Amino acid sequence: MVTRQLDEQIVGRFPVGKRLRVLDVGMGQGTQALRLARAGHQVTGLEQDAKMVAAARESLAGEPEGIRERMRIIEGDGRDTGVHFLPGSFDVVLCHGVLMYVEEPDPLLAGLARMLAHGGLLSLLVRNGDALAIRPGLSGDWSGALAAFDTTAYRNRLGLDVRADRLKDLTSTLAGIGAPLHAWYGVRVFTDTAADGAEVPADLETLLAVEEKAGRTDPYRGVAALLHLCGVRG
Repeated sequence: MVTRQLDEQIVGRFPVGKRLRVLDVGMGQGTQALRLARAGHQVTGLEQDAKMVAAARESLAGEPEGIRERMRIIEGDGRDTGVHFLPGSFDVVLCHGVLMYVEEPDPLLAGLARMLAHGGLLSLLVRNGDALAIRPGLSGDWSGALAAFDTTAYRNRLGLDVRADRLKDLTSTLAGIGAPLHAWYGVRVFTDTAADGAEVPADLETLLAVEEKAGRTDPYRGVAALLHLCGVRG
């Protein structure tokens, strides 16, 4: 879903065929970064986990030379973008699945916005702080659901204590850092309670169509497990 939504925003904002300068902060094993490099863009991946960096470099090593030349990988903290890059160096900045691990996200977000050229796209994927009661509620964990209404803290499936973000707060933050919210989507509206490693259903394309529709339709997108927010540098 995030890939489809991101591509929709890129196509709608930049000329067809333009080679974009992309920064993927917290790129993990490089799935999204490598996909964009294959599409012809110049991609920089920034990741602080050494194991993830090694996995990304291994994946990149298996690509044709042209793709390898379009992608570079830097081991480092996403809060230190100013150390590695000049302001306005990128057309697109991705930060997917990172903010939940950052106790004070505002300085990180301000740094990401500074990396964008005028008109550049900031893509964030965050845990939805307005819907934390959904997962425990649908699982019959009534005490967990009750507690989730009044907090943005939660324990993820890895057993880590992390945090979520509310749409209202991020909208305000993005406006304050000069990259106001342009579009937002819900991700995992109906599928968040699926067990890890669950078998892929035979009607996968229909499932994806339902999730895609729900992710852009009110009121469904507001209760999604994740929010995909796209800000534009003014």
